[in-house]
Amino acid sequence: MKHKLCALVSAVILCALCVAPAHALEYSFDAPADYLFGWPTSDDTPHEWQDPNVDLSKSTALIPPGFGTPTSYLPGSGEYLTPNLVPGALGSGLVNQEGGPTGGGYPTVGAGITTVDSPSFPTVDIPSGGQTVGFTEVTSAMYYSNGSLGTLKIPSIGLTVGIYEGTGSAPLLKGAGHFTGTSIWDGNCCIAGHNRGVRNDFGKIHLLKSGAVITLTTKLGARTYTVSSVTKVSVNDVSGLEPSDTNMITLYTCVENQPAYRWCVRGIAY
Repeated sequence: MKHKLCALVSAVILCALCVAPAHALEYSFDAPADYLFGWPTSDDTPHEWQDPNVDLSKSTALIPPGFGTPTSYLPGSGEYLTPNLVPGALGSGLVNQEGGPTGGGYPTVGAGITTVDSPSFPTVDIPSGGQTVGFTEVTSAMYYSNGSLGTLKIPSIGLTVGIYEGTGSAPLLKGAGHFTGTSIWDGNCCIAGHNRGVRNDFGKIHLLKSGAVITLTTKLGARTYTVSSVTKVSVNDVSGLEPSDTNMITLYTCVENQPAYRWCVRGIAY
């Protein structure tokens, strides 16, 4: 009897379990962070139409600025690899602060008249007759075996650079350029140079202080000058190229991001 009672109770409990409602477990998940999703493949960015006739050949290739130079981070900066092949390039082959051909080069000086390599410089008459000025002409005897006319040294900015005749792209890729038609020794010796890129020779001349020493060495000897002025002048200002009866040196270079101006450093011999 006892066994039957136990069996009956077990059967009742089993039936009760079978008729009990079943409940599903509930789960809660946090949404994943945005970075776990892939980027959308659609692109709604508006694009401007670009001229398909732009020259992208090697003729417009740029030599990048030197590492750490002031314009090394600017897009499109640098000097043209082949400036003579750039569409619309000027005869001077100079490159402005943004990397494009400048509207103004460095002027050249003729006998009694200043002419220029680009339309940005006016033609200026420099009287030569009847004046007593120092002047030493560049002759074949003035050249060294490496093709230079001498050496320019400015110890305060760590500069030692060769000087080559002319201010076009070819001489300025070698070093500093002597303004054709100006004196190479006595009187006013005028020299130009790049201030960035592969040739960064004159990149610090605008930082020179009054009294800084400049040394010019040619086959005629060595002459020392002290800086008397550092000025920002217009590209059209050619007064610094005028001959003088005082032995002096005049240095020109571009002004960063200001293609309408040039730095002009004047040194007086002592």
